[in-house]
Amino acid sequence: MTGHAPSNLQFPHHLVAALIKDALAEDLGLAGDITTNAIIAPDDVTEAVLALREDGCIAGLPLAEAAFRALDPGISFAAELRDGETAHAGSVIARVSGSTRTILSAERVALNLVQHLSGVATATRHFVETVHGTHARIVCTRKTTPGLRAFEKYAVRAGGGYNHRFGLFDAVLIKDNHIAAAGGVSGAIELARAANGHMVKIEVEVDTLTQLEEALRHDVDAVLLDNMAVPELKSAVARAKTAKPGILCEASGGVRLVTVRAIAETGVDMISVGALTHSVKALDIGLDF
Repeated sequence: MTGHAPSNLQFPHHLVAALIKDALAEDLGLAGDITTNAIIAPDDVTEAVLALREDGCIAGLPLAEAAFRALDPGISFAAELRDGETAHAGSVIARVSGSTRTILSAERVALNLVQHLSGVATATRHFVETVHGTHARIVCTRKTTPGLRAFEKYAVRAGGGYNHRFGLFDAVLIKDNHIAAAGGVSGAIELARAANGHMVKIEVEVDTLTQLEEALRHDVDAVLLDNMAVPELKSAVARAKTAKPGILCEASGGVRLVTVRAIAETGVDMISVGALTHSVKALDIGLDF
């Protein structure tokens, strides 16, 4: 695995305090860490490291730091790597020192978040490297963990991927159920365009070349080519680019690491991968004294 932190990576700092507050409250409850408080003296101090147990791409270190410092602002936290950088098993990614009670009580929240987000970044990096040299971008979806969407989408960017829409509010995506409810592709597009201003992008999901032809007769910015076999997908991209040279073509539906290269070689602009967030394996990271 290779890759450096994207130069334009921006962490959603304004959302951190609420997330950490809720996560610590869930873990500490009404009585706090009754194990640590019984065993460790209030004035005891120690040093610890966050270390990788496997190769991976790092994301979420600011959340780990925030978890420790929420319990004790005097905790020292020094990141050895930046989010978006990759490292091998055994590497130290951060050092933390200060109150032993604080380090032990915040450990699980800090690790849960950095492990999960690093898992997202690592999975994304694998997909990005697999399509390297093609035109396609790897993008995430709305299939995210409730409450963690902004952070998971950040982790996708840390892994070298790109973000799709953040929610139902920032772009129109007409999906199969919208089409069914509206009575057809044309009706759904016309209603969406009439209800939204010129600044709002409209993408429509199509499952067949027949649906694609209908969509291309209207004012759409992108087409989502869903669950198409590679030969059909290649034909769909060629047809869409011929009819509307500036249109964006997105492939989606059951995309896996073993299939993504062939999909990318059809000429699509984007490949959306829900598994980056909904089925990701946490990266193994430990805290060692």
